[in-house]
Amino acid sequence: MTGIDRRQHQPANVGEQLIESLRTHRVNTLTELCRIERVAASCENEEDAQAFQAPMTSAWDYYVNSNQFLTELRGLTRNYPISGDLVDQAHHLVRNDPNSNRSWNLAWLCLVKIRDEGLIPAYAQADAWRREMWGGRDPTQEEADQLAQCFEYEWTQAVENMLRHWPAAPTWY
Repeated sequence: MTGIDRRQHQPANVGEQLIESLRTHRVNTLTELCRIERVAASCENEEDAQAFQAPMTSAWDYYVNSNQFLTELRGLTRNYPISGDLVDQAHHLVRNDPNSNRSWNLAWLCLVKIRDEGLIPAYAQADAWRREMWGGRDPTQEEADQLAQCFEYEWTQAVENMLRHWPAAPTWY
């Protein structure tokens, strides 16, 4: 036999193929990661479920840290792009929360932190007052309040839209 037998280098089943796609970060979108997460959650065999655990955790971590999470949030906030500082703060809060080990899903943890910690109103107000938003001039109170409301509405809708991907919280307990 000449050449390499490629079969020995390919995963043997769908689960192994999905795990390999997580390890190599070939899958790095919310929709696809959620799809694989549902497959992992449906494993009837404990050993198969365990095989997904580390790669799934790593894939969600990569999704957030590669800025794909922010990119997808900004895709949902085209009129008023979500603040990168808001996402960074949520990530920081999750990393410093001892209860963050309740889930393998860093994106979900960040979204919940954004929602539950009330980060959106604070960052919407801060961004609405930035001079860059007003061509270098200081906005009036009314202008800043109106812009903050627009930010808040669109950012909240984006976070809620992303959270709909999980009919049940992806938690250990």
